[in-house]
Amino acid sequence: MKRKILLADDTTFMREMLKSALDPEKFQIVGEATDGAMAVEYYKEKKPDLMILDINMPKMNGIDALTEVIKYDSKANVIMCSDQKYENMIVMAIKRGAKDFIIKPFTSSDVITAVNKVFDIDDE
Repeated sequence: MKRKILLADDTTFMREMLKSALDPEKFQIVGEATDGAMAVEYYKEKKPDLMILDINMPKMNGIDALTEVIKYDSKANVIMCSDQKYENMIVMAIKRGAKDFIIKPFTSSDVITAVNKVFDIDDE
């Protein structure tokens, strides 16, 4: 059974990078949100196993989107994505329920490590 993943990042390039890191045999991308409000809406609609959420986004930032998602589903698996300069935001995100974070610019293995950690998968 493939795990369903929702990507939320306002840049197409970053969403493409995330998609290319995830094995299509194991993971199905169920949606791509381009702002925080859309991320929350898609989460409720698509009920993914995991959401990879950018912190810096239009309409609603990733922290607020995370807060809404956790309010809706306390068991939500969310990995935050951010560049180094938002370190305090990352700490806040973890406190608010994010399972992990990926620092931009990331490599495919950074993404896979974080995803495997959330799903408790050993690296093959």
